[in-house]
Amino acid sequence: MTESLFSEDRIPPALYATHAGIWIAFANGDVRSLDRTAALNLLQKNPVIVLNTPMMASRLKIPEISALDILELFAFVYPACFTVPTPRGLAKFLDIPLPTDEVSTAVSLHHITAQLLKTVTNPKWQQKEGAWDSATALARHQWNWSHFLSQYLIKPRHPERWLFSRLAEWEESAPKPPARPVILSVEDSDASLSTILGQKAEIRTEQRRYTQNVSQIFRPRLVEEEPHFLLAQAGTGIGKTLGYLAPATKWAEQSGGTVWISTYTKALQKQLGRESERIFPDDKSYKKNVVVRKGRENYLCLLNLEEALQGNFRYRSAILAHLIARWAAYTRDGDMIGGDLPGWLISLFRRNGALSLTDRRGECIYAACPHFRRCFIEHAVRATDNASLVIANHALVMLLASRSGPEGNGLERLIFDEGHHLFEAADATFSFAFTGRESSELRRWLTGAEGRSRRRRGFAEMASYDEQVALSVELLKEAARILPSDSWLTRLSENKPRGVIEKLFHAIRDMVYARAASASKASGYGIEAEIFEPDGEVIAAAHESKIAIHSILEPLISLGKRLEQLLHETPDWLTNPIRGKIESLINGLENREDLLSSWLTLLERLSAQADPRFIDWLAVDRIEGREYDIGIHRHWLDPTEPLAEHVFKPSHGLLVTSATLGVNNTQSPSQSDLETEAKSIKADWTEAERRSGARYLNSPLLHFQAQSPFDYTSSAEIFIVNDIPKNNIAALSNGYVRLLEASEGGALGLFSSIQRLRGVYTRIADHLARQGLSLYAQHVDPMDTGTLVDIFRDDPQASLLGTDALRDGIDVPGNSLRLVVMEGLPWPRPTVAHAARRMAYGGRHYDDQIIRAKLAQGFGRLIRRQGDKGAFVLLSSAVPSRLLNAFPEGIKINRLPLDIAVERIKAQCRIKHD
Repeated sequence: MTESLFSEDRIPPALYATHAGIWIAFANGDVRSLDRTAALNLLQKNPVIVLNTPMMASRLKIPEISALDILELFAFVYPACFTVPTPRGLAKFLDIPLPTDEVSTAVSLHHITAQLLKTVTNPKWQQKEGAWDSATALARHQWNWSHFLSQYLIKPRHPERWLFSRLAEWEESAPKPPARPVILSVEDSDASLSTILGQKAEIRTEQRRYTQNVSQIFRPRLVEEEPHFLLAQAGTGIGKTLGYLAPATKWAEQSGGTVWISTYTKALQKQLGRESERIFPDDKSYKKNVVVRKGRENYLCLLNLEEALQGNFRYRSAILAHLIARWAAYTRDGDMIGGDLPGWLISLFRRNGALSLTDRRGECIYAACPHFRRCFIEHAVRATDNASLVIANHALVMLLASRSGPEGNGLERLIFDEGHHLFEAADATFSFAFTGRESSELRRWLTGAEGRSRRRRGFAEMASYDEQVALSVELLKEAARILPSDSWLTRLSENKPRGVIEKLFHAIRDMVYARAASASKASGYGIEAEIFEPDGEVIAAAHESKIAIHSILEPLISLGKRLEQLLHETPDWLTNPIRGKIESLINGLENREDLLSSWLTLLERLSAQADPRFIDWLAVDRIEGREYDIGIHRHWLDPTEPLAEHVFKPSHGLLVTSATLGVNNTQSPSQSDLETEAKSIKADWTEAERRSGARYLNSPLLHFQAQSPFDYTSSAEIFIVNDIPKNNIAALSNGYVRLLEASEGGALGLFSSIQRLRGVYTRIADHLARQGLSLYAQHVDPMDTGTLVDIFRDDPQASLLGTDALRDGIDVPGNSLRLVVMEGLPWPRPTVAHAARRMAYGGRHYDDQIIRAKLAQGFGRLIRRQGDKGAFVLLSSAVPSRLLNAFPEGIKINRLPLDIAVERIKAQCRIKHD
């Protein structure tokens, strides 16, 4: 069947490239090895099948290639379906033989292509609806696959429904009544856990203890602003996810309330969504009770998509828009970032094109949008109102809680998983800045009324109805022109600032470069300067900038008041659609008023005394020596203070949980002297209470601690390699390549510097490939982190290099991860904020706590399930013994040279393979 569908006379050759070589496979089964020059000539002269064009371009060391990318075809045939984007992953998905070497891999690209094209002829193809119209539109944009698809797709007998008419509409429903007061008994919690686990599941004592402790946060609150607050450090393998889901779902069922579960990483958010499926008997029940929520910028904006499909996108961006439209018809929730849109699809195109399909600029027009009733975001918001469990992230929870509104008021029961990240999440949420990029963005929002986007006609349309609005709009647009315009950064680099605010950023740039240390300037990354006796030019420019911002603020406030007045006056022309537009404009104006007020606060700081609660500094943000922003920044010295005020105190019950909260017992919890035990545990929790913000509450705190059930003494070993010179990239690369060879892949390499990561990768990737060991890397391979982890998890002989995003929050159990290598001690980056906090919170002790947490999180990637085995390697010649209590008690720690470490790891792998 495959041969007749995809015959030799019309099938192009397939190109497959790795660090080890390049192969071309022809339709007749002939496979040849090519050099790079021959491969490039072939790509220029013929249509060629490849898998992942950006990756192939990277392997061929050219900027980009044009080819028949199998991943694009897969996205068309199977929208909203997951596959690992490798020949092996696609073969698994399509249930065809897996390739075993480079030659069979090149051949498999033909088999995969044939199977995908065969699918579109199948009458039972589930994603058939909309395919004909989508393929026709893609052909108009000269999509590479259009010619081949046209030979297999059958034109439907009846016209297909347009995408926007196929999407379901949300319906209004009555507000959910307040949660009833409920007290969960121990029996209730145990029964709920047993039901979720199933009758044949292993009974874990510590998991049941954990569940019983968590049930305490669901008791009725006794005193306002004093929630029941549990800090729970539960080691890896306890089963804490189901441990807190059990009482949460039972309480929601009995009380009719909603529990918000918050994570730090999208990976865990996605994992929690899958775990929650175990609780409910069918998909309908799951959708009714569980909602995965993210910020607005994660979801596809249907209005942006419509404008893209109607001509706002061109060339490759237009193709991306149509493939995303295919996905939009089948997606579960419209989540483009970490949802069921494959992360690799965006990486095949220019990322900015995909990002512009979300609402990243706060331009939503809400009820005025023609797609409002089908909006994915509005679906999620309304589903949240009646859900039992809402799986969100720390940033969104903090944002909603700090705003007045129905959602913020509904955050009464909160579970923070990955609780060790609360400090960082609060630091980002409760900070603000006045920068060139932000001010340029505001200018576009205020003056872009006549732009092509229909959402930017709002001011002009309102002005046509009312003279006072028209006057305020003109004053506002005129005042906004003082803000930096496009190419402001280029003008500053050429010493040609235009306008008072650009002069301010130019003066800030000069001051930062003048005061920054030589090492930070040479690094190519961001440079900072404390706000201490600013230059006269900065002070003068700040004074003029305050006047300019006030000139914007006054007509902005006036416009907002007039629009509110019109809503009350209800003139004849005020139809429901226009009312919706006015309400969206008022919302946008209020947000910009808050933004301008925060900028004025920062400008005042330049000529005022420092507030001890805050850390203020000036910065020039750079990536690899390229400047991308300049401005003034303010962070809380302790960001958990506003976290406690805005999030914790209004709630009724809270759980903050993690395997690494920073608790470190010095005495056994089984001691007989209960008074001594209580004092000991209280002392041990001090750091966890400080980093989480719990110390700002007046209510008594609850604590729970359980060690991991894994026998680390027999399943893992730690090697501190002490003969690799610091800052020697050649020696570091030698260490990595020998260790990865010894483990035969299955290694996760963690770096604190992107430059060192790239330096090591460049030196070792080709050598490992020739040994049959694939190597992938963040900041090198043109794929998102989630996709890289998927590829790593799927191939036991692959290794992955990365930075902080891989140190925690990823789950790769089993043989795919058997070695973790850290390039050295993860010292905190020397920023102005870190220096201030170090001084305030104990100097070296503060640094040590951060390093211990990072070491514990890195080690925590290694053993994820019973039966996992592996080694943790730290490449550092001098590791202070005081930091080693970051690792599990009793685990064997060896200080030894690289040669011996390599032999020991080889022996471990031989035992494992045997």
